[in-house]
Amino acid sequence: MTGVPASAAGGPSGARRAAAGAASAASGKVPGAAVGRAAARSAEGGATGAGPGAPAGAGHGGAGHGGAAGAGHGGAASGEAGAGVDEAPESVDDAQGEDRPARGGKLAAAAVNQASVWNIANLLTMLRLVLVPAFVALMLADGGYDPAWRSLAWAAFAIAMITDLFDGHLARAYNLVTDFGKIADPIADKAIMGAALICLSALGDLPWWVTGVILGRELGITLLRFLVIRYGVIPASRGGKLKTLTQGVAVGMYVLALTGWLATLRWWVMAAAVVLTVVTGLDYVKQAIVLRRRGIAERKAALEEKEA
Repeated sequence: MTGVPASAAGGPSGARRAAAGAASAASGKVPGAAVGRAAARSAEGGATGAGPGAPAGAGHGGAGHGGAAGAGHGGAASGEAGAGVDEAPESVDDAQGEDRPARGGKLAAAAVNQASVWNIANLLTMLRLVLVPAFVALMLADGGYDPAWRSLAWAAFAIAMITDLFDGHLARAYNLVTDFGKIADPIADKAIMGAALICLSALGDLPWWVTGVILGRELGITLLRFLVIRYGVIPASRGGKLKTLTQGVAVGMYVLALTGWLATLRWWVMAAAVVLTVVTGLDYVKQAIVLRRRGIAERKAALEEKEA
């Protein structure tokens, strides 16, 4: 009877509980101790039902062997199980933490988007808007016929036209396109050109009908773009870019107090600008009509396909 080990006979429950408690205390985790106690109780119940020889084994110091074995193996297993139970929630929290956005992330993103308005392309557009009243003041200074003031006005006009060439390119090349730029850029273009044409006509240097044709075309095409934007965007054509360049050169030459053959040359440049203004305007109207018809046909076909 003395050779029956305590582990085989089931061993006393106190020894197993003590062994499980020692292992859980060594692991330092409460859930591990709970698992160790549950395992000990289940093992005790199974051993008790094995036969009546369990008490005899307990009376000959079986607890010394069985208890040590339980502490060495069962305790370690329970400790490991407890460690797994404790670590699992931490890993879940870490995974959820990775999925959840950081606090204030939306506010930070909104701040970045707001700050992106102050990029180099928009700053150039703002500069053109500021140059409009400065140009008018210089153009009309001292009666509007002083060559020195007219030269300064030409410098302001030239800076505005040059920045118009760069802001759009920078916005597209470096992904700086913003809603502000989409609205402010065409306004700045029309403002500086309109201010120059009106000042020249008011001073008697340029016929009013020329100013009316150019400004009427610019405002009409802008309005037309907004009307057909639901069907698509009218792309800028090469003729339109050439028209803008020719208008800038012609108006710039009229701003300067030129005489002699240069005065004759500027008249021809302005005539070319007016012709390009009318031709490109009619071309934009044609594109708008085609774009609208195509858009209506595509919508009609989509509705018929949906109903079918």
